[in-house]
Amino acid sequence: MSFSSLGLAAPLCNAVTANGYTTPTAIQSAAIPAILRGEDVLGAAQTGSGKTAAFALPLLQSLLDNRSGARQLHGLVLVPTRELAAQVGETIRRLALHLPMQVKVSIVFGGVSINPQMMALRGGTDIVVATPGRLLDLLDHNALKISRTAMLVLDEADRLLDLGFSEELGRILALLPTQRQNLFFSATFPPSVQALADSMLHQPTRVEVLGEPLSKPDIAQRAILVDVPRRTQLLKHLILQEKWGRVLVFVATKYAADHVADKLRRNGIDAGSIHGELSQGARGEVLSDFKANRMQVLVATDVAARGIDIARLPVVVNYDLPRSADDYTHRIGRTGRAGESGVAVSFVSADTQAHFHLIEKRQDIKVALETIAGFEAVEEATPVAAVTDTVNGGIKGKRKSKKDKLREAAANAAE
Repeated sequence: MSFSSLGLAAPLCNAVTANGYTTPTAIQSAAIPAILRGEDVLGAAQTGSGKTAAFALPLLQSLLDNRSGARQLHGLVLVPTRELAAQVGETIRRLALHLPMQVKVSIVFGGVSINPQMMALRGGTDIVVATPGRLLDLLDHNALKISRTAMLVLDEADRLLDLGFSEELGRILALLPTQRQNLFFSATFPPSVQALADSMLHQPTRVEVLGEPLSKPDIAQRAILVDVPRRTQLLKHLILQEKWGRVLVFVATKYAADHVADKLRRNGIDAGSIHGELSQGARGEVLSDFKANRMQVLVATDVAARGIDIARLPVVVNYDLPRSADDYTHRIGRTGRAGESGVAVSFVSADTQAHFHLIEKRQDIKVALETIAGFEAVEEATPVAAVTDTVNGGIKGKRKSKKDKLREAAANAAE
């Protein structure tokens, strides 16, 4: 199947060729004709399967067929993170370069000054790619109107809800016209996402390619049993031993991201960190260095787990296991993209074995636990009754009562 057989106009077929696309992916083959027919679409596909082009190409064709007179907002694309907004917006801009008319694509997100974004919206815009919070800020400033928007796209819809955007989404939906085309894309569809889809889509065409063997990325999954204090040493060992050229390492906290990156740098490995506390400029600079091979290791919190397309990334490491099976999917999906093969390595400790087995069950996979010579685990799982309460201090069931503390304080005062 070719892109021209999907019903795309000649300029857009030229655009996909110029951007290196050869044949449509499964999600593109199924979604593009339905979108071109004007139907609402509910698209479910694994990360890295080509969802962006699946909605960007018909969105541009709809604009090509319908724009006349003064420029007004034709398409609104909502995404959960700044990085994904920039990535999706740039993809649409590249595809639009081949159209016989100038297309204005505005990319707006929080974490930076709103004034330049307001200035850029003067004179109207054709397509806006936005995070929900900043879009509402712009609407409050009357910098943009969405009451005549023809097409609405929700990209990474599950993540939008995970990040607590449900209230913002409700406000935005109330401001959009009732008559519009809705495109709803996500890699996973938990009940909350399905409920949102049911509320906003009208007799949608459901496109689901999750189970197709051809769409399954080629990712070799490994799990290594290691004691928590030795994870950084093992990471360094694997980077050198396996000769990993670039590695994306996922950790649980901002502190861990900075700490692990610093430890690697001290051991002669060029590493950087990215997390929510960094400014947008700093985050963009770090990502740019990593994508351009100027940095070997990027240590990240889950801010980078969704939507960041790093071409030919060979390895992902779960230094800390993700909280859920869905997050596991999105993390390891940073490798094995666009037909490339990849490796996903998870560090598993005695205390996290049960959680990893739960991920395996939810993912319907089985990954053998490895041990690496020189890094054999010796720690034993912490008994459930002796789990540390990090909020209140002490061991659950063994903390001092208030009376004990008062008696102790009185005794100390009497000494």
